[in-house]
Amino acid sequence: MTDGMHHFINSVTGLLTLVYPFAVYFGINYLEPRQIAAMLVILLLIRVSAGHSAKYRSAPLLIAGIVYCGFAIWINNLVTLRFYPVLVNGMMLLVFSWSLVSPPSLIERLARFQHPDLPPEGIIYTRRVTQAWCVFFIINGSMALATALWSSFEFWSLYNGLIAYLLMGALFGAEYIIRMRTQKYVR
Repeated sequence: MTDGMHHFINSVTGLLTLVYPFAVYFGINYLEPRQIAAMLVILLLIRVSAGHSAKYRSAPLLIAGIVYCGFAIWINNLVTLRFYPVLVNGMMLLVFSWSLVSPPSLIERLARFQHPDLPPEGIIYTRRVTQAWCVFFIINGSMALATALWSSFEFWSLYNGLIAYLLMGALFGAEYIIRMRTQKYVR
């Protein structure tokens, strides 16, 4: 399989997993919870199998999702489907926070693609951005948990399928604006 095909498959399956909350919301009227979880497992398995050697860093996240879905299939309870966004936020928090304990930070690694000779102030900045993402995943994961436990399916779908992504986009945008205004190494 070519790199272009890998990229296409990962993009399509990634997009489909992003709409998971809406798939659950609309799917519960027509499918059993285990069928919805099985569809997510299939998407995650496709992503794992479409990965190539450079992409295996994300395999633990995908495998955690597959294990979770296996549990949801086994339980076959609608409530279990609501905890997938909690798992995703928890796993992302682990990845980002681990990179703070075991430098370089994740954001520094990404920044070095464009700026291989990142100055010391750039390293400090990228560490702070990684910390900001950790805070985001704590807050967003807490909201995902709260909506999973105490809200209606409508609000759970709205928050986890739209509001969370808008907040993520706002953080991306705010960080980009701050970086453009304050960092010399991006010019």
